[in-house]
Amino acid sequence: MRSPSRSLSVNKPANQVVFQTPSTPWPPVYAMPSIASPPSFNTQFDAKPGTPVPVGLGIVRLTAPNASVYTFTGTNSYLVGEDEIFVIDPGPSDNSHLSALLRVIGGKKVVAVLVTHTHRDHSALARILADECRAPLWFGGRHRLSRPKRLLEVNKLQKACDWDLVPDRVLADGDIIKAGTTEIEVVGTPGHCANHLCFGVAGAPYLFSGDHVMGWNSTLVATPDGSMRKYLGSLDRLIEARWTHYLPGHGDAIPAYRDGTNGRDFARALKMHRLLRNQQILDAVAAGASSVGEVVDRLYPRVGIKIRIAARMTVMAHVELLEKEGDLIIRRSLLGGMRLSLTKRK
Repeated sequence: MRSPSRSLSVNKPANQVVFQTPSTPWPPVYAMPSIASPPSFNTQFDAKPGTPVPVGLGIVRLTAPNASVYTFTGTNSYLVGEDEIFVIDPGPSDNSHLSALLRVIGGKKVVAVLVTHTHRDHSALARILADECRAPLWFGGRHRLSRPKRLLEVNKLQKACDWDLVPDRVLADGDIIKAGTTEIEVVGTPGHCANHLCFGVAGAPYLFSGDHVMGWNSTLVATPDGSMRKYLGSLDRLIEARWTHYLPGHGDAIPAYRDGTNGRDFARALKMHRLLRNQQILDAVAAGASSVGEVVDRLYPRVGIKIRIAARMTVMAHVELLEKEGDLIIRRSLLGGMRLSLTKRK
């Protein structure tokens, strides 16, 4: 797909928003799970699209007006730093969101525009904003599949991918980048897609988790664009990392609480959720389901068509993982069909 047109017109307002620390403590909106429990998702979130919301020391969130069944209340963009800043995930191609970003940026120097991954709801404005601010664009390389497509296979997320976006600098796991006194560590987190990155603030608990960890729902992993095996490995990476307060690409923050639970516990619960889903799929096949569609019927019996499409993509990613791990056999036809059966392990 082509990059969005640069004909978006916007007037830069003269005023600018001051970056502040929230004056009230984080509310306990999440029922934080035990280590062995699936997550309890927070769907009570007032995004306030277009309104700058301080979410940490030197961090402002702006939510784009692109709410949908897949983006929840819209894509979160973040401005990080004081006089010199990073902008993380400029968001979808939307005039009002571009205006809001430029208003909050004001006279601050944008050291770089960062992108967690190249799905268009996060990256479509990236080059436009970078050009407006005369800043470079940094992310994890051009969009690419997590594995080659099979014969006659279709990438269900083809139109959502920003194929033509090219970075001025390719960021890699372990890179350290600075904007003034703000230092950020780049964390490679492939899985949702191949070039997904998270950004952790040095000396602070904040991790910009993109679409890898979100509090409102589990992440869509759709092959061949994404990989469930890599997604689980990236969850392990975050579980072992030092950051505890997650600022996701959609939905509210996943903060640390007085009882000691935090974003890492939520990531651990997400992993448990995926492992439980693996077992549910194996149980469905053992009970007679022999296709992805039949598994979806058993696991998601009462969902609308849009949710069913996402469920099918998710189940397919799990099925491929179970095949790699030797728990499932997939018999593929020349026309792209497949039949599922359990392996006969001793």
